[in-house]
Amino acid sequence: RRSSDLVLQRGDVFKAAQARSRKKVIFEKQWIFLDNAVGQSYGTTFEIAGGGKLLPLMKKEGTTAEIQEAGADNRNIVDDGKSQKLTQEDIEALKEKGMKGEEIVQHLIENSTTFRDKTEFAQEKYIKKKKKKYESVITILKPSTRLLAMMYYAREPGKICNLRYDTLAQMLTMGNIHAGSKVIVLETCAGLVVGAVMERMGGFGSIIQMYQGGDPGRAATDCFGFPESFLDTLHEFPLSKVKILLSGRLTLESLEETKDFHQTGEEHNGSVDEKQAVPEDTKLSSFDKVLEHNHSEEQDLMKKSSGDFKNQKGEEERKDKKDQAFEKKKRQMERRKRDIVTGNLLNERNADGLIVASRFHPSPLLLTLLDFVAPSRPFVVYCQYKEPLIDCYTKLREKGGVINLKLSETWLRNYQVLPDRSHPKLTMSGGGGYLLSGITVVREDVLPDLKRMELQKTEEPAPKKLKLEEVGS
Repeated sequence: RRSSDLVLQRGDVFKAAQARSRKKVIFEKQWIFLDNAVGQSYGTTFEIAGGGKLLPLMKKEGTTAEIQEAGADNRNIVDDGKSQKLTQEDIEALKEKGMKGEEIVQHLIENSTTFRDKTEFAQEKYIKKKKKKYESVITILKPSTRLLAMMYYAREPGKICNLRYDTLAQMLTMGNIHAGSKVIVLETCAGLVVGAVMERMGGFGSIIQMYQGGDPGRAATDCFGFPESFLDTLHEFPLSKVKILLSGRLTLESLEETKDFHQTGEEHNGSVDEKQAVPEDTKLSSFDKVLEHNHSEEQDLMKKSSGDFKNQKGEEERKDKKDQAFEKKKRQMERRKRDIVTGNLLNERNADGLIVASRFHPSPLLLTLLDFVAPSRPFVVYCQYKEPLIDCYTKLREKGGVINLKLSETWLRNYQVLPDRSHPKLTMSGGGGYLLSGITVVREDVLPDLKRMELQKTEEPAPKKLKLEEVGS
């Protein structure tokens, strides 16, 4: 349907888009319109026709060219660039005639002098390579964590801290993310980790996103196309207010004071200065006052016609500024109220998990946020480098309150699985980052305080004890 989020696929290349009417989308150096994709199911393959229109492609049985003859091996084939009779000008002429990519591939096969001498495997590889180059075919897929993670890692890995899709899957597993849980997420990966957690939870539970700066980045989260019910489970809280929250002073009044005290102070000082400046006018003589009054009257008469228009325009501008200021203040008040609600959720200190994937040093963030996690709950920290995680590991060992600490490195290698041709691919990722995981427990220095609180709850009130002692005596 219209305004639905989707993922365009062409070979191993992905791009997130949105189905809007008459909106031009540039994908792999081709511009297309997604109007004809509305009403089609996910997974449909389209052919790009003239004018950027999409035409559903019907599946055909068999390959582009039936392989009738094949050589025993490729030892006699020499790659001298002369095996293809068609030149680039001939191929461009075929395109101008409106010939489809499949027909162009067929012409290339017929005009190749070495195609029949290649082995069957080499012929299939040749056909696949030419189809990828000349056939304008795309597939529309439903957004998912795997597709978006692969898209970001291939196109813009720096925006997601070089977080690979298999590492993200391990984070969700180690963090025990499931429906109905309460998870704290701190990430600077364009909202990819938050979107993955939301997809895994399925709209049940609550997610508290900690963020640095003025607004949490959720560019990747918006690409998932979650319904409103999913977004209702997502909360946000700034890292700059964690210190106020831990001190127990997170109230609406305190937030207003921190934001507006400086501004109100300046306004108040300005008004006092203006009032103090008024008595200086009384120093003027009466003759000077009369001259000034007459001069002002002459100016008013001369500018009366043009002044009306300017005054009207000025009033409109002042009204617009007042409206903008009112809307800004209203948004600030709504954000402060949301911060109060999210702060109360954090103050319960019963989070079921913690996930950290940030470009900042994780040690102070992790040590602070672990106070909001309930005992016997998992936590996972991702970092592109191992040295910050080693620092975290050492500090957690010194502080205590965690068990089963593990520092691991993710490793991935793709394999080609085909009949008689299964082998590891030559190209692979050099590294997928490092993960630090563990489980929270109650520290020994906290146990006496907890026992004391439990005893205070179970003990009888002091007046009752006195009465029993008096009766017994």
